[in-house]
Amino acid sequence: MKKRHLTTAIALAAAGSLALAGCTNGATDDGGGSGSGEGGDTITLSFLPGWTDGLSTAYLLEDQLGKLGYTVEMEELTDAAVIYAGLANGDFDMYPSAWSEATHAQYMEQFGEKIEDLGSYYEGASLTIAVPDYMDDINSIEDLKGKADRFGGEIIGIEPGAGLTKQTQDVMLPEYGLGSEYELVTSSTGAMLATLQSKIDAKEDVVVTLWRPFWANAAFPVKDLQDPKGAMGGTEGLHFLGKLGFAEEFPEAADYIKGIKLDDDAYGALESLITGDEYKDDPKGAVQAWLKDNADAYPGLIA
Repeated sequence: MKKRHLTTAIALAAAGSLALAGCTNGATDDGGGSGSGEGGDTITLSFLPGWTDGLSTAYLLEDQLGKLGYTVEMEELTDAAVIYAGLANGDFDMYPSAWSEATHAQYMEQFGEKIEDLGSYYEGASLTIAVPDYMDDINSIEDLKGKADRFGGEIIGIEPGAGLTKQTQDVMLPEYGLGSEYELVTSSTGAMLATLQSKIDAKEDVVVTLWRPFWANAAFPVKDLQDPKGAMGGTEGLHFLGKLGFAEEFPEAADYIKGIKLDDDAYGALESLITGDEYKDDPKGAVQAWLKDNADAYPGLIA
């Protein structure tokens, strides 16, 4: 098992728990690139640092929009509901990685009329239930039935406000008749990963909520459980969302953002560098390293 990510993941989760809603981390990029950027307009990106897809794309956008001539401000929040509400209210300009089609559909139903979809950068994202790959007799969610004692009656989840948590609690558990046997334990992504590592180190049974794309699928020896009832939902795209009127206010940025498309290799490399120990506490350095090896990741990328 590769452990290089875990220290940083726990640190990210800790940072997320300490960041207060509406608290700005003060990180800015004053541009200076070759683009016009409408004369240095400011774009505020708001994201959850404990959710590494948004963390990765936020720092990629900080670099790229800065090179277009925009001033970029980074604002860290701790709850998806606050992100969607703040975006709808125009408190900031962008959310750089939204699971808006299914996982966070409830927030789009509530706030979607005041949010602008700027495009999808990744297709095929999914929610999963996973166990260590040494558990040869557990290959489907159906196999969990009647075996709660082996797992201490717990499924280890992530943040209470996550769409993954809601899907698992409200759909998967009742669909498979597991609600009376298992408790979905929620805390944070970092805590879930710490539990997963300790259980794997001890070769003990554990079942967790995971998702794809996520670096942990490659870093830990885990396998997705088959989901014959489709209770974890289908695949969806990961979207850039803007406040209403974003494209009109920032037309050059909107046009650039619309063209960003990442495949598994390009996205995986970016997330691995952003969350890895080599560039711990240096996400800008991680982006620069990614640019050197992925200069042709998508048309229009400013290396």
